[in-house]
Order: sequence, then C-alpha cells, then structure tokens
Amino acid sequence: MKRVRRSARGPLPALGLLLLGALPGLWTVLLRREAAPEEPGAEPPGEAPPGRWGWGRSPAERVEPGGGQKTFRALLAVPSAGREERGGEGRIGATASPPPSSFSSSSPVERGIFWSRDLEEQVPPGFGAEEAAAWLSAARAARVASLERGGCGRSSNRLARLSDGSRACVRYGINPEQIQGEALSYHLAGVLGMQERLPPMALALVEARGRQWEPVREELRGSHWAEGAVVSLTRWVDNLTAVVAPAPWGGEAGGGRRLQPLSARELGALPPSQLVELVQWSDLILFDYLTANFDRLVSNLFSLQWDPRVMRRATSNLLRAPDGGLVFMDNEAGLVHGYRLLAMWDPYNEPLLRSVCVFREGTARRVAELHRRRSAAAELRRRYRAREPLWARLGFLSERQAELLQARVDFVHRHIAHCRAQAAVR
Repeated sequence: MKRVRRSARGPLPALGLLLLGALPGLWTVLLRREAAPEEPGAEPPGEAPPGRWGWGRSPAERVEPGGGQKTFRALLAVPSAGREERGGEGRIGATASPPPSSFSSSSPVERGIFWSRDLEEQVPPGFGAEEAAAWLSAARAARVASLERGGCGRSSNRLARLSDGSRACVRYGINPEQIQGEALSYHLAGVLGMQERLPPMALALVEARGRQWEPVREELRGSHWAEGAVVSLTRWVDNLTAVVAPAPWGGEAGGGRRLQPLSARELGALPPSQLVELVQWSDLILFDYLTANFDRLVSNLFSLQWDPRVMRRATSNLLRAPDGGLVFMDNEAGLVHGYRLLAMWDPYNEPLLRSVCVFREGTARRVAELHRRRSAAAELRRRYRAREPLWARLGFLSERQAELLQARVDFVHRHIAHCRAQAAVR
C-alpha cells in the first residue's frame, strides 16, 4: 500500500494554536463584560489644586464620556436589549468629591512608609463590625419578599427586597467558584483588617419550597436558578458614586510610562481629602494583589493597549460613599478564579503593588504576622468556618490555592520591607 503523503505544514495550524491559547483570556473577559457595571456619565472629582496626582485636572482631562469607550470589555460586548443600571450595592450618581477633612498634621507619613495616625483617623469608617453583624443576622433570618431584574450586574442576578424592608443583591454565579471567590475575599478582608470597606455579604441556599424563598417561588422559576444552588446576598447601599483612579494609577499609566511609586516624598503638598482617599487606595491595591483580582483597576490597565484614555474613566467595581469612603465591590474574581489566571493578570497586578510604598500600619502588621506564622490560609479558613454557616457547601481553597495565597502574602511582606529599606536611605 502506498503511504499517504502529508502536506507541508502551513501557517493555519500555528494560528489555530495561538487562538486556542488566547481563548481562556477571551472567555474570562467576556464573562466579566456581562457582569460589568454601566459606566456613568460622571463628573470628575471636585476641583483641587492641579498637580501630578491628578485631582486638579479638568473634566475633559480626567473623565471620558462612557458612551464612546472602546475598552476590551466593549470590544467583546454582546448586543443586548438595553444595558442594566449599575447596582450590586447602590445606585451610581455623578462622581463626587470626598468631603473636606479636618486633618492638620504636618506630615501624612510616619517612619517613612506608614500613613500617620492622624490621617488614618480621618478615613471614613465604612461598614462597622457591629453594623455588619446585625445586617447579616437579619438577612439570614428574613424572607425574600420580591426579586427584581436589573441593578445588580449580570442578567442572572437579582435585586431582592427582604421581609424586614432592607434590600440585597442576590448573585448567582456562572459557576460556583465565583460565589466562592466572593465569600472568601470578603473573609480575607476581615483577616487583613479591612473588611469595613466591603459591603456585608452572606451565603444563601436556593430552595423554592424553603421558608426563605417561598414568597418568590414563581420568580425563581423565571430566573433559571438551579434548585440547591448557593448564592450570595450582599447589602444594598444607596447613593454610591463612581471613582476615577488618581495618579500614579490614573493618567500617568498611559503612553508606555511605568507606574510611579506612591511614596512619602511627594505626599506632603496634597490636600487632606486626597490623602484620605489614597490611604484607602493603598489597602485596595494590596488586597487585589493578594486575591489576584483582575476585575478592578487591573482590567483598566489591560485595556490600555486598545484605549489610551481608559484610566480616565470610572474604575470597575469601586464606588464612593457620600462620606468619601471607598467601597470594594463585586470581588468574585478573587482567589479562586484569579489564581487560575495568574499568568495572564500578574503582569498588571505586580506593577500595581510595586507602585505603593506607603501603607496603613495595621495592614502591614497583619501581613507581617501572616508571613511569620505562615498562617494565611489557616486564618482565612478559621474565620470563614466560624462566620459563614454555609461554608461547607462551597468548600475552601485547594492545597495549591492555599500555597499561592501564602506565597502572595510573603511577596507583599518582602515588598513592604523593600519600601522600608528605600525610605531609610533617602
């Protein structure tokens, strides 16, 4: 028999391999696009003296109209009947300036790398521990009186009105690891001492004939939620506004320039309200590095290759309360999903972390303790099991994911030590 001769390999197989390699990233961003908030046609933060930190720029310089954006999210957008109103934990208004502060310390930084105590005292309190515990207890005991479409991100999510009169966003994940990531990120924030920046969140089991869901049995049929699925209930918060990233994470990130470090040297001339916001940003960037969350500032950095003005628009999944406190929202990309995509997103997450060299002392102390004891996963597991009755339904991190969490804690600890050494020689 004659052997069939194979034709010479052309460029198409290689191109196919490249496309297959890109599919995970494309699919990830497509899923994120479905959950993406509507970009408000927001006014920029209030006027302040202009400078390299970006608060004093004009509206044209700071914020681009939402309708004309061409981010990676927009390029992959699937046309729909209409874009959902941004929700999750509150309705968006125009981007507002943080309220004025009474901070009057001569230096915002102590010992080279820590925000001063006077400055930290001016940071809005966020969701206090007692307030959050009371809401979680009430939400778990309440019945779901109604479910509404819109206002909570993805089309599979719902805005719930509870029997006690409060409201919550009910998130139904495209896959369970999104709800698991949301829950674990919430409790890791507690381990790090920054849980007040996240809206209270509890898990719930969907049971159409159960006491909690019986009043909305018909609505559940239309939702296409699976019976027995685990969803998250997140407190709804009114009057939240969009947030545009300040420099060095804003306008200076474009044009091929490297992110400049947020260091003590240039902070003294900034107004107190801007310093108060930067304190919160330093925690946010550290938190997103530890969780490998790509669905916030990192997604904007990624989109710079298509849209050089994306950093002048609202930051994904970050809102501001009326008192100026930042709200870290929609953390379902953290830990589980994010850890599967480190190769794609760490080239953006690591430079963000390195751009911060001033920290809340309490945050640095907790990182140092988790590093010394090598207990990041153990502390998270302990807190998760103690505070979330349904934790076993979703499980915990795998052994490999637990190792990655500890490795990232160790990396942050080394970075803080590097910043301390740099400050000592200035």
